[in-house]
Amino acid sequence: MQLVVARIGRAHGIKGEVTVEVRTDEPELRLGPGAVLATEPAATGPLTVEAGRVHSGRLLLRFEGVRDRTAAEALRNTLLIAEVDPDELPEEEDEFYDHQLIDLDVVLADGTGIGRITEISHLPSQDLFIVERPDGSEVMIPFVEEIVTEIDLEEQRAVITPPPGLIDESQAVIASSRDEETGETAAGDATSGDADEAPRGDA
Repeated sequence: MQLVVARIGRAHGIKGEVTVEVRTDEPELRLGPGAVLATEPAATGPLTVEAGRVHSGRLLLRFEGVRDRTAAEALRNTLLIAEVDPDELPEEEDEFYDHQLIDLDVVLADGTGIGRITEISHLPSQDLFIVERPDGSEVMIPFVEEIVTEIDLEEQRAVITPPPGLIDESQAVIASSRDEETGETAAGDATSGDADEAPRGDA
């Protein structure tokens, strides 16, 4: 099975290095020296990783045969694709490969269906589930334990407890209005309390 493990960014320096947007939890395995990667577009590859290093929090790679900035810049936006055994599992129990999560049904704790995971977006800060809803619309769900409470591969589902407004924007508006009303009431009560206390203080 082929999985996208990185996207090449801009050239770095003049010796052929490139920045990469990592899309795998195991970059040391998938993007280590000697790794041979297919590419999209296919005509760009295959590419063999010659060396890698971390610079200012970003992974830099150098590929065999890419020796200058011009050649490195020509690779920009190329996707790097690794061949992965579909039966292979991550080392950590709470980690998952993208192909394990794609097509899972997303449901609430009470079983209410939300949609189906069609894509995993790997951002620097967190991963996002791109979920297609029955009406064809999409919703993005952060893959964090506070929201995604369970991944059940046997049942092929992801259980979520979304905050108000994540799934239904109208809930966010209602919650916001309720908070504003509560704030106004609290402020009004405090004012009334001050007015009541002033005469007692004078007496």
